[in-house]
Amino acid sequence: MSRELADHLKYFAEIGVDGVSRDATWRRRATTEPFDSVAPASGDGNLVQATTYNDDNLAAVQTDIGPDCRRCKLCTLGRSQIVFGVGNPKARLMFVGEAPGEEEDKRGEPFVGRAGQLLTKIIEAIGLTRDQVYIANVIKCRPPGNRNPEPDEVEQCEPFLFRQVDVIQPRVIVPLGKFAAQCLLKTTDPITRLRGRQFDYRGVALIPTFHPAYLLRNPSAKREVWEDMKKVRAILQSE
Repeated sequence: MSRELADHLKYFAEIGVDGVSRDATWRRRATTEPFDSVAPASGDGNLVQATTYNDDNLAAVQTDIGPDCRRCKLCTLGRSQIVFGVGNPKARLMFVGEAPGEEEDKRGEPFVGRAGQLLTKIIEAIGLTRDQVYIANVIKCRPPGNRNPEPDEVEQCEPFLFRQVDVIQPRVIVPLGKFAAQCLLKTTDPITRLRGRQFDYRGVALIPTFHPAYLLRNPSAKREVWEDMKKVRAILQSE
């Protein structure tokens, strides 16, 4: 057994996954329908609108940010590059984190460090892959020392996250950790009060959960995240 496979099985065991389905129909449903199909017509023009969401729209948002954004002070505090987002522009599932870390700042892609590797396992635990979802952060530049983003930085950057959501139009958004959940929900409630619940965010199901970095420090919380992700999977499979 390869080390990578052994690590995956160990993670699944930790979060309480006790088996996988061999049903080919279930796998097709999980990996094809929620992420590749066009939204059904509703009689109010939504179908036409949905079919216009594509890479060009996200590219327009990225172009508006620019390759060297100077809207807030983070541009002078050591960031290397803008970390825009990555994944399927028609994703039905979107993850939102706080801000890039050191590794993300180097590579220009969100969630590629240790926390990102754990996020990949979480995604795979519900039968999906990273390229089927979309991953972004509230803040597109790394704060110095990985500190929390400050209000003026959020004010300048969050409109671009909202535009990403509007372009992608996911079925489910999963804010990862307190900061992302509080930003999207405009609340000061702690993540311990927000996770385990489902919210409506501009017509999208929003299910907050713990940040993967928190799970690295508190492995026992993986089971709670698994409960949240089962809710996510159930919503996607209900379509």
